[in-house]
Amino acid sequence: MIKLIVSDLDGTLLPPTKIMPEETFPLIEKLTARGGTFAPASGRQLPNLKKLFAPVVDKIAIIAENGGLVWHNGEIIYSNPTAPDDIIRALSIIRSIDGLYPVLSCTDCAYYEDSLPVFVDTVKKSYSSECRVDNLDEVARRATALKISVWDSLPAAGHAGVLLPPRIDGLRVMISGFDWVDVSVKDANKGNALKALMAHLGCSREQCAAFGDHMNDYEMLCECGHPYVTANAYPLLKQKIGTEIASNRENGVIEKLKEII
Repeated sequence: MIKLIVSDLDGTLLPPTKIMPEETFPLIEKLTARGGTFAPASGRQLPNLKKLFAPVVDKIAIIAENGGLVWHNGEIIYSNPTAPDDIIRALSIIRSIDGLYPVLSCTDCAYYEDSLPVFVDTVKKSYSSECRVDNLDEVARRATALKISVWDSLPAAGHAGVLLPPRIDGLRVMISGFDWVDVSVKDANKGNALKALMAHLGCSREQCAAFGDHMNDYEMLCECGHPYVTANAYPLLKQKIGTEIASNRENGVIEKLKEII
């Protein structure tokens, strides 16, 4: 029996419209009623995910910041922050490349320093809790930073995703969307976060199903006994995982959830 269902959001559970499928919350209610737990696993921040899942937030767990933290029953049960010195070093490198704009993701708020209108608009649309500051280095020294999210004015796969990895030694640089790249500690990923959540819930690999669409979901899919990728998923992920369901445009995750639940 599946006790834990974990799903990425953008490109996976959410259709291209970014509107939550109307069947999502009733299915989560059914899963909870039979003793199971649902957990969104996203690069989004914790406040954003709490707001998005407000109707069922007391029934779910949350994996936020691409595995940087796990929340359940009102508490952060797992956190994997990035050291201030590493944050400051990475910020200096990011600032040196034209077209890259960093956002410092902390537990309860996302901070940014650039005032480019299109970037500010993107931040305000992407984060429920955000704040503009004069200098991100100062924030890194006083707050616990989980990662740096880098907005790329160009498609990230051919720009930040190419330029940053060889320049930022010792940290993990992962494409997390069409125009976003995440910089974090090497072992900050959804897989390690899922392991922590499974241990917390007393759930085995075979009792866990997970859904994803991009390479930042790979470790998570490898940790569970029942991994699924959407038809629209990144080709390399589809090749590595193999178990394919319908695309997010066709509500593939919802249809599979109906089967499972």
